[in-house]
Amino acid sequence: QVQLVESGGGLVQAGGSLRLSCAASGSIAKLNAMGWHRQAPGKQRELVATISSGGNTNYADSVKGRFTVSRDNAKNTVYLQMSSLKPEDTAVYYCAGDISAYSGLYVYSKNYWGQGTQVTVSS
Repeated sequence: QVQLVESGGGLVQAGGSLRLSCAASGSIAKLNAMGWHRQAPGKQRELVATISSGGNTNYADSVKGRFTVSRDNAKNTVYLQMSSLKPEDTAVYYCAGDISAYSGLYVYSKNYWGQGTQVTVSS
């Protein structure tokens, strides 16, 4: 059973920083492409940033230059460093991605989502 657990959310003033972590646990063979999504109240979930297995990154226009996604493959962990936070960044942030896991002698790949972590930016 594979699980993704986010941490690092909280309350921060505008202009501040937070670092989110997403730790994968279970019979992990490899984290493939991973990403961070967010959902603000009353809004649709949006993709914030992605990172490929090779470390290539992409960002939503709204966070470019302020957010940085990274990964530590040895720790099966993905990070989202958020700086210059704005009140409009307030949302529940979710980690998700394609993970290869062992099942007996086999390896299978599947998309997984974390439970989310709340980020609140006060003005």
